[in-house]
Amino acid sequence: MAKHKLLAATLVAATLTGCAGGAGVDGADIGLYQLVRVRPTSVGNGSLVVTPPRPWNRQRRFFFDSVRWVEDWTLNGPYLDGVTFVSGLPSGEYLVEQRRSEERQVPKFRSDMLAPEIAALLESAFRVRGGAIEFRTLGLSPRPFAGYPGFQFDYEHLDTDEVWRKGRAVGAVIGGRLYLILFDAARSH
Repeated sequence: MAKHKLLAATLVAATLTGCAGGAGVDGADIGLYQLVRVRPTSVGNGSLVVTPPRPWNRQRRFFFDSVRWVEDWTLNGPYLDGVTFVSGLPSGEYLVEQRRSEERQVPKFRSDMLAPEIAALLESAFRVRGGAIEFRTLGLSPRPFAGYPGFQFDYEHLDTDEVWRKGRAVGAVIGGRLYLILFDAARSH
């Protein structure tokens, strides 16, 4: 799998929203954001390629910090919407950067995790790192991902900013690594 790139022909998560959003000045890198054009684009560590249906903004590490397998994009800013790509997170690695001394920890990904365990891992990330004070699972079902058996996880959460957000994660464990596309946005947006 390391020598072959997965190809996600369309940005699955982007179909969830009807948001119209600007993507900045064509080709501009304005510090926090860089324009992503409508063409095949490598994300994360480069083992996942996506083609967005419209321009997006690649943002500097925000929620998932500097984990090299994770990349975040937004249309209208991270507090309104975002899509996160996890491209081949290996077993034994964390989805988020964290100190060992922190009291609350997000568990490590394991290659033998099943969809409910990955959903729990994502919930933990939202509660521990994202500040979710309430988190609800709306659905968890099988769904193909990049030609492999995978899952779809639908959820909503209330954060400390008192904004309800809704999201969908679609992914699979392929060759012992986690591949995932996660869309999360303010529910009213």
